[in-house]
Amino acid sequence: MTQPPDAPHPTRSRNRPGTHVTPTTLSDGRELIYFDASEASAALHRDTAATADRRGLPPRGGAGTARYDALTGEWIAVAAHRQTRTHLPPADQCPLCPTTEANSSEIPASDYEVVVFENRFSSFGPDLGSLPGDAAWGTTTTAFGRCEVVAFDSSHEGSFGSLSPERARTVIDAWAHRTEALSAMDGIRQVFCFENRGQDIGVTLLHPHGQIYAYPFIPPRAAVMGEQAVAFHDAARGTRTLLGSALDAERESGERMVIEGKHFSAFVPFAARWPLEVHLVPHRQVPDIAALTPAERDELTVVYLDLLGRVDALYSTPTPYIAAWQQAPLDARLRPASYLHLQLTSPRRAEDKLKFLAGSEAAMGAFINDTTPELVADRLRNATPATSR
Repeated sequence: MTQPPDAPHPTRSRNRPGTHVTPTTLSDGRELIYFDASEASAALHRDTAATADRRGLPPRGGAGTARYDALTGEWIAVAAHRQTRTHLPPADQCPLCPTTEANSSEIPASDYEVVVFENRFSSFGPDLGSLPGDAAWGTTTTAFGRCEVVAFDSSHEGSFGSLSPERARTVIDAWAHRTEALSAMDGIRQVFCFENRGQDIGVTLLHPHGQIYAYPFIPPRAAVMGEQAVAFHDAARGTRTLLGSALDAERESGERMVIEGKHFSAFVPFAARWPLEVHLVPHRQVPDIAALTPAERDELTVVYLDLLGRVDALYSTPTPYIAAWQQAPLDARLRPASYLHLQLTSPRRAEDKLKFLAGSEAAMGAFINDTTPELVADRLRNATPATSR
């Protein structure tokens, strides 16, 4: 295992004692891992006869390519093979449901709690390596990295917010496990856990799931936030962090606060870009999910489910969103100032209206919000999740 010269050691994960991790391999060589809170379920997944992939898939194809955009200094992945990925299949053909006699899915077991596996239609990987440091106009290379799918539950429809607290807690441990493992892989510079919810966001599978991207570069938004965090941290001589100071200010003001717990708080950011945007932030600076203690993960389970319940209570139908875990880049200069947090955003600006990224946002990256953060925070504070009614 090698890392770029400036890459720090990844965080050591601290899973709760009750989480069982059982790795296996699919018939085309991709890795699949079962995460179970119950011993009975874990025992089933240790039985290779009950979890063997009998599809006889052909060897997986090679990696896509990455092209360097010299005008912006950004890398663009070219993954034309993703055009053929599965799109909104019925329940009896879902690739994330447990395998049955009629449907040999991506998950060989007849039942499961939480599963993580390498994406068959991967944007990055499976090859690992480092991108060239002297990229210029016309540079094309392998799209190194790894993309994984996280199946939150064996049910065909739902999202993270529909999970039981126990199942949600197991997903958090799975995120932590994969963050640690992926951070240690050759050439990885950023690990990104996220959930897309709703067809308006572009979801192609109704099954409750998320994804994890392990990038061979630091993505543009993470790079911008990292530089801002470092500048603030350096100006404060290492005594304060940018997000920590923002959290302190929001908690003191209360104007945009939504939820305040012992270890986590949620607030609408002062300069929210989206009509619905909430940041969920730990009270202690940590670089990634793997660094959270068991007690912090326990409260995260409760607070996160509460937040998603409030989001869905705003309207009569489920709200589409992107739940993006902003973890510290694997960069020795950026990581000390970086601060784990969730950015949950939705383009929904009214019951029957979506905000589309048109000229200003899409072409120039200059966002114009259609509502005020204070109004959104007030609505979320007063929303009653279905589980509380």
